[in-house]
Amino acid sequence: MNRLFSYLFNLLLIVAIGLGLSGCVTSRLSVASTSPWQSLDLNTDANPLDIGFSNSKHGFVVGTNRLIMETNDGGVSWKKRSLDLPEDENFRLISVDFQGDEGWIAGQPGLVMHSSDAGQNWTQLTLENKLPGEPYLIISQGSNSAELATNAGAIYLTDDGGANWQAKVSEAAGAVRDLRRSVDGNYVSVSSLGNFFSTLDPGQDIWQTHQRISSKRVQTLGFQPNGELWMVARGAQIRLNNEPGDVESWSKPIIPITNGYNYLDLSWDLDGSIWAAGGNGTLVVSKDGGESWQIDPVGSQQPSNLIRILFEADTNNPVKGFVLGERGHLLRWVG
Repeated sequence: MNRLFSYLFNLLLIVAIGLGLSGCVTSRLSVASTSPWQSLDLNTDANPLDIGFSNSKHGFVVGTNRLIMETNDGGVSWKKRSLDLPEDENFRLISVDFQGDEGWIAGQPGLVMHSSDAGQNWTQLTLENKLPGEPYLIISQGSNSAELATNAGAIYLTDDGGANWQAKVSEAAGAVRDLRRSVDGNYVSVSSLGNFFSTLDPGQDIWQTHQRISSKRVQTLGFQPNGELWMVARGAQIRLNNEPGDVESWSKPIIPITNGYNYLDLSWDLDGSIWAAGGNGTLVVSKDGGESWQIDPVGSQQPSNLIRILFEADTNNPVKGFVLGERGHLLRWVG
């Protein structure tokens, strides 16, 4: 009899703990009544990783499994393109950027491509075998010019269409899980294990290392509209620089929603609202600087991890924005 009571007690205890834990991961955020996003399906199993436009209407999305698609209507519709690449290699196209007709693609393994006619034709370039790391981010900087960063934190500049590359740092930062560049040329990177991050300002040739702010490993970092940093850490934590120019000074953790999924990206739209995206269709927005948040109803319906948020402005289309999801899922900003 005692065994029976002991068994029943343990069973009730397990159920109680389970209910308690499930309560910890249940969102209490309200769902917004409307959404500025339109859901698109690229009809591919590949993951879109980046988008670049040569003008307000024409651009490309690139991604895993050699994914490259083209739009001529600002991203409303997309058509598959192909690149003249070796058939025996499964390239991951990770970065695309344009400045007018001057376009560049960076991919892995060891891929850089250049176009001078807005992507009608692409030329594969030969990189040095001793290049530290794999191409990770490329920024078009005008006629025949680009800046290339690798996933080891090496940065190179070309001004002759990629025939020659000049190193901008004296040593690489080491293996990184994420690396980003501001419009002013500042870089941030996160170490492969997320235990520290590094910064590189224009004119510096050595990465400056900074320890993480808490025991939570850093997921990614980026730049706020004012140039200060934001940080996303494990445990669905968001932090913002709270002292201008001090990358060691961070706000208390902001945890908009605890649903068991980490955030994977953060971005500001042109009205100043903050968007956070993450696993299993997590997409939340704050219109008051992070004080309160709402769930986006379109994002929450996506059967996909949402991995990247992109916003840009141009003179003909004040707001252009996309949320990139896995397996061909894409959200387009419609306002």
